[in-house]
Amino acid sequence: MTEQDVAFATLNPDIGERFQRLRNELGVTSFGLNLMVLEPRQRSRVHVHGRQEEVYIVQQGELTLLFEGGEEHVLGPGRVARVGPAVRRQLVNRGSERLVLIALGGHGEHEGRDARAWDSWEKEGDGRSPQEVPWPDDLPSP
Repeated sequence: MTEQDVAFATLNPDIGERFQRLRNELGVTSFGLNLMVLEPRQRSRVHVHGRQEEVYIVQQGELTLLFEGGEEHVLGPGRVARVGPAVRRQLVNRGSERLVLIALGGHGEHEGRDARAWDSWEKEGDGRSPQEVPWPDDLPSP
């Protein structure tokens, strides 16, 4: 493992900016990743993307997603939304509490099921599909 294979960041909604560019902090190259913070009554630009779909994961507060034509959806903590690239949207904080969310963006085909797994740290061969390896026993109680 090298320094370039693993990176860490701390979510910091108190930096005083609307975006914390986690993608840059972590060196992610295959998708976008931002922490977004909207104070009460703030909103994002109305926007679309050429190819990138976005997923919004609400951590705190209440996100109002506005769409062209007047449609809107309100999402609270723990709710997740996916918006296709060509859909015009705006993110709005109509509430009285700070809105904190994670925004993920990417395009292209997902490389699913490319993982390899082992029963233990003893590397036996090339591993197997994760679905073929049982979950390990829970840690013992203290």
